[in-house]
Amino acid sequence: MRESILALGRIGLFGLRILASIRLGRGQFGDTVRQIYAIGARSVPIVAVGGAFVGLVMSLQGYRTLETFGASNALGTLLGLSLFRELGPVLTALLFCGRAGSAVAAELGLMRATDQIMALSMMAIDPVRQVVVPRFLAGLISVPLLCAVFCAFAILGGWFQAVYVLGVDSGHYWASLQGSVELGHDLGQAFVKSLFFGFTCTLIACFVGYHAEPTIEGTSLATTRSVVQGSLMVLFLDFVLSATLY
Repeated sequence: MRESILALGRIGLFGLRILASIRLGRGQFGDTVRQIYAIGARSVPIVAVGGAFVGLVMSLQGYRTLETFGASNALGTLLGLSLFRELGPVLTALLFCGRAGSAVAAELGLMRATDQIMALSMMAIDPVRQVVVPRFLAGLISVPLLCAVFCAFAILGGWFQAVYVLGVDSGHYWASLQGSVELGHDLGQAFVKSLFFGFTCTLIACFVGYHAEPTIEGTSLATTRSVVQGSLMVLFLDFVLSATLY
């Protein structure tokens, strides 16, 4: 218990150091854009495919449940509310942890193992500002955008399954979706959750990678920790945010 509290304190102090090192200069801006492409844009395929299959499965299972009560026309409502309030932000964050968070931890761990971080310090260059901040900002920006991609493909996948496989009227599907999803509440909740998840996942990945042991084993361990700890924190924060926002 004591070690967990100390680790949480160290992560919090590291997060404050990152926030204090943010500078909106040309160099940091360019590095952030490159990291957005590396960890954000390159994550779009897996997020889009994952969203499409989640929409297909949800449409199939939801239709079977709603058909029992004669409410199959409410399938769009079921998909929309489930995705924006819960599944979209959570599954996007979990996919981000597995694909991009592990990559960030591995990169920073490898830089630690090859003494690149120490070399920056010896040249009077703050390594946090140089290599950590661009990755942190990129993750913070990318996760809400990836959540939007996930939800869009999930809704399209659910529509395809509902209309062309299950025989649900397309007009009823879109009308129920439009009538039940509120811009400020449901979409806003998805944005808030994904913003918190992106902050947490990226902070954990940067922390465990930056403080990894300078060995190959330390790098591999940091990669594993970033995925496990990030995923568990996403699930914990999802409970806290759901209880708070509702």
